[in-house]
Amino acid sequence: MPLSNHTKPRCAWVSHEPLYINYHDAEWGVPIYDERLLFEFLILEGMQAGLNWLTILKKRANFRVGFDNFNAQLIANYDQNKINLLLTDTGIIRNKLKIQAAVTNAKAFLQVQQEEGSFSTYLWQFVQGKPLQNSWESAKQVPALTAVSDAMSKDLKKRGFKFVGSTICYAFMQAVGMVNDHSIDCFRYKELVK
Repeated sequence: MPLSNHTKPRCAWVSHEPLYINYHDAEWGVPIYDERLLFEFLILEGMQAGLNWLTILKKRANFRVGFDNFNAQLIANYDQNKINLLLTDTGIIRNKLKIQAAVTNAKAFLQVQQEEGSFSTYLWQFVQGKPLQNSWESAKQVPALTAVSDAMSKDLKKRGFKFVGSTICYAFMQAVGMVNDHSIDCFRYKELVK
């Protein structure tokens, strides 16, 4: 049973929506090194552009089905028939540019793995391999982008990735625990500093 938003002190952005509470408490800001899961978050963050994250969370299970559990090898080989099928899937975000970007990003992801040996190692080098620890007192202090997300965005774009602007990259960094942006009064802050 999910906790109510008032049971424990949480980041101000967390609503009373159980899906949001569970995501905040169990996933957001937890360091991820798993290649597939990092790829999933990169695609989902791109899908979220112009929308709110709750919309993506509600459709996440459908995304996993539609995009073959974010298997980059399979997605890289999607043909026009598969893209057309995804464009009719009401369970996901049916944006042609974003769906095509997922295919492009799968190819770029596989190329990074080949060149760097690991997509995870490649990404984590932007923060020297360990999470950046911030200490924000309020959500208003949290930046939308940083010099690190600028550098990540620039390098990803150079490698052919799409929907990887600096703001998307920073949201990605927050989600996958490359940066701890839980506010200092949030119960998860201290847990993740450890």
